[in-house]
Amino acid sequence: MSLRNPDIAKYFGAEVTAICSTSNIELVASLGAKKVIDYTKEDFTKNNETYDVILDAVGNLSLLQCKKSLKKQGKLILINTGLLTNLLSIIRKNVICGVAGESKEGLDFLRERTEAGDIEAVIDKIYPLEQTAEAHRYVDTGHKKGNVVISVEHKET
Repeated sequence: MSLRNPDIAKYFGAEVTAICSTSNIELVASLGAKKVIDYTKEDFTKNNETYDVILDAVGNLSLLQCKKSLKKQGKLILINTGLLTNLLSIIRKNVICGVAGESKEGLDFLRERTEAGDIEAVIDKIYPLEQTAEAHRYVDTGHKKGNVVISVEHKET
């Protein structure tokens, strides 16, 4: 399996190869990736390795790029895609596009796993609600390391 955040996949027993920039190697390895590929130095689609699942949460891969890196029954999961790729996923059974639906059970599972220490949320920055626009600008730079959180202060009245 190749992806960018190995925690959940590792919890389910996957052997994870993570792909990130040089500055994120230590962080990604600490989350449990068995192997880390620095995309600034190596193109994983040209290393002759194949994967059961390739997950692109950033939106910079395509089926054509990943085809030879997928095992015969492998799946390509693209989170941040355009209309054409979404239509392709209807035709190609090995391409899954979009974001999974939310459910109370799914959120409870994530909370339980986090509380048990099985997975770790990586928080880069926390912004107050009043700085939401600034938080978006920071995320748009493409240099965040983990999640960016908007905090909401509850005031007693």
